[in-house]
Amino acid sequence: MKIAKVIVDVPASAIDQTFDYEIPERYRHVLTPGMRVIVPFGPRKIMGFVVKITAESSFKKLKPISEVLDLVPVLTEELLDLGKWLAHQTLSLSITALQVMLPQVLKSKYKKEIVRAADGALAHELEDLFAGRDAIPFELFEESTLSYYQLKKAVEAGDLAIEYIVESKITKKFETMIRPKQEIHLLEEAIAELPKTAKKQHAILDYLIENPEEISQKVLLSKFQTSNNTIKTLVEKNLLETYRKEVFRNPYDDDSIIRTKPLELTEEQEQAIEPILKSIEQEEHEVFLVHGVTGSGKTEIYLQAIQEVIHKGKEAIVLVPEISLTPQMVNRFKGRFGKNVAVMHSALSAGEKFDEWRKIQRKEVQVVVGARSAIFSPFENLGIIIIDEEHETSYKQEDQPRYHARDVAIERGKNNHFPVVLGSATPTLESFARADKGVYKLATLNKRTNDKPMPEVITVDMRNELHAGNRTMFSRLLMDKIADCLAKGEQIVLLLNRRGYSTFIMCRDCGHVKECPHCDIALTYHKNNNRLKCHYCSYEEAVPTICPECNSDLIRYFGTGTQRVEEALTQLIPEARVLRMDVDTTRRKGAHEKILNQFAEKKADILLGTQMIAKGLDFENVTLVGVLTADSMLHLPDFRSSEKTFQLLTQVSGRAGRHDLKGEVIVQTYTPEHYSIQLASQYNFSEFYMKEMAMRRAFKYPPYFYLALITITHQNHVKVVQTAQQIVRMLQQKVHQPTVILGPTPSPIPRIKDRYRYQCVIKYKHEPDLRKYIQEINKRFAEEVRKNDLQIIVDMQPYHMM
Repeated sequence: MKIAKVIVDVPASAIDQTFDYEIPERYRHVLTPGMRVIVPFGPRKIMGFVVKITAESSFKKLKPISEVLDLVPVLTEELLDLGKWLAHQTLSLSITALQVMLPQVLKSKYKKEIVRAADGALAHELEDLFAGRDAIPFELFEESTLSYYQLKKAVEAGDLAIEYIVESKITKKFETMIRPKQEIHLLEEAIAELPKTAKKQHAILDYLIENPEEISQKVLLSKFQTSNNTIKTLVEKNLLETYRKEVFRNPYDDDSIIRTKPLELTEEQEQAIEPILKSIEQEEHEVFLVHGVTGSGKTEIYLQAIQEVIHKGKEAIVLVPEISLTPQMVNRFKGRFGKNVAVMHSALSAGEKFDEWRKIQRKEVQVVVGARSAIFSPFENLGIIIIDEEHETSYKQEDQPRYHARDVAIERGKNNHFPVVLGSATPTLESFARADKGVYKLATLNKRTNDKPMPEVITVDMRNELHAGNRTMFSRLLMDKIADCLAKGEQIVLLLNRRGYSTFIMCRDCGHVKECPHCDIALTYHKNNNRLKCHYCSYEEAVPTICPECNSDLIRYFGTGTQRVEEALTQLIPEARVLRMDVDTTRRKGAHEKILNQFAEKKADILLGTQMIAKGLDFENVTLVGVLTADSMLHLPDFRSSEKTFQLLTQVSGRAGRHDLKGEVIVQTYTPEHYSIQLASQYNFSEFYMKEMAMRRAFKYPPYFYLALITITHQNHVKVVQTAQQIVRMLQQKVHQPTVILGPTPSPIPRIKDRYRYQCVIKYKHEPDLRKYIQEINKRFAEEVRKNDLQIIVDMQPYHMM
């Protein structure tokens, strides 16, 4: 008897293990680890992943598997092992760790159908089943006498494909194709017999004699400016045939992308790439940190390293922050590797993402460029993983499994013996400290590839502006420089650093700030519909005209949102054309690209935006960058706030003067004496590193100590406090010196969605069994979590302490 070990889709810790199922005869030659199956579980049937196939089980009576969902495994053997590691590292359930590796489409309800290839010849039994159709429902096959083995063979040969039709969204796209139905000489005869008036028919047949391969009906009609009737007539005359063919939705127009050749490397780039190429050649795992100023040519190093990997017949994953997955970035990779690239990011529809994922699964591409989740691409022959802008916090997933893409990359590199390359102008202190110690190999690029100087940075003390009677949000210097740029026809980028800085309303009489009734946080004012909204639970209400506390009508708005800056700009410089780029203006699909294209085509003078404009953009006409509120992040309760401020200022400064025109940066701040602002304006990373490391050492923060954050939430305040205290007591009995446990204390936002939140932070140097202790705590409270709606959230590498 053959047995499958299955992890079932029930997200509960009591069920976090494999269950044994008998493999029915009809699936025996088909089923392999990594496939999804439907199994009976208690009274219902649910989905599960087959992780292993064995010959015996310790149980006597086993239920059989009900259905096999895949004929090609959706998870490779390597990803199944990675799932085990991921579940352990992030203290999450095995099912959660496996689900995160798959595109959304494979997690929804769907029907299956079997589709035949356009030109595939099938075995007689299969031909009978299709009976002249292009596609049949999967149930038809199941009702037939045919074996799964026969079907699997036809799928492997490429004659058939299994497709998923998601009930919520179509995952496939078809196009009507046209091709000649007769031999060339018969078409030529037909042309001679056509009446002289049938010019379009004549032209189409002529074209198809020259180009006898298939062509899409849409393309053909627009090429000859004709209607469907022309085609219909030729089909009726038995000269052409039409058929439907699945096309992969391609979010990028590959044909319009200009192919590029490798560039000549500078001496610095040569030195940086040499050890990487050696590591690829010798198939050794190393982690490289490429620390290069903005514009120093890090991308060219990535491209040439990938070229080497492809040359060896292997595959590459490139991660870039979601925000900088701009068409500019994608075009650089598609320009070099053409159709050999799949792109994965959140602006694609579920269907587009699925198509890109299948290109990887079917080995149709060797390079994937994507945001965080692309780290799980199902490649089986990886040769390199590159993480650009490695300091970006978006590489850390904030819900279960709470993984960091960098750790996953290094784990895959270790297991499969290939290099991992991290690149950044402002690496995280943790990465730089590892490179400093020799754990990572460091390569430094100090010069821009075009030898242009870094733009000059001037800091303006906004306190002096106030004293001089300037109450606007723009310093006098910035206004002069903007006017100067506009006169020369140059462009300007204005960054509103608005993290933790939104528009709220306050009563001038009694100081009352309108808060969300379900979360302990001020409501944010949205001008376009004149309402107050909570950004945590979506609660909203109308703006009050009188204060609910003291009945005064002196209600005023505080804080600067991008809308307010845009209005102020239009009042002060009516002639300037302003484009705004923030969460509100980029909601719709493709909006991001549209705004950037308008700016690139010089249809606007000023691009105003939040941190999404700080990185990855390259416009030759931008000579001035203004940072409106440089210090809004410095006052957040986060030990990384100085580091994040330094990174953001350095990144945004790199947007100016990237080409022939000289660039300038103006940073407006109320704390010009803060070292992160001073050193960012001098591009002095090494001194910032020394200063910040001294602070981290003194206060026992990473990279000197590791952190773990445990958050407890419940609707009852007393319950939360008691549970948090119990957890801290349990931990204190287990941990060693010099581990520190801070708390329990209320979280920085003490209540969200009517749930109270308490937290404790563990700072430790060496606690090899910490995960085991936390697992014990989870077991101890498992019953309450299940019955009483208690939540215990563990983050082994917290980036947001909120």
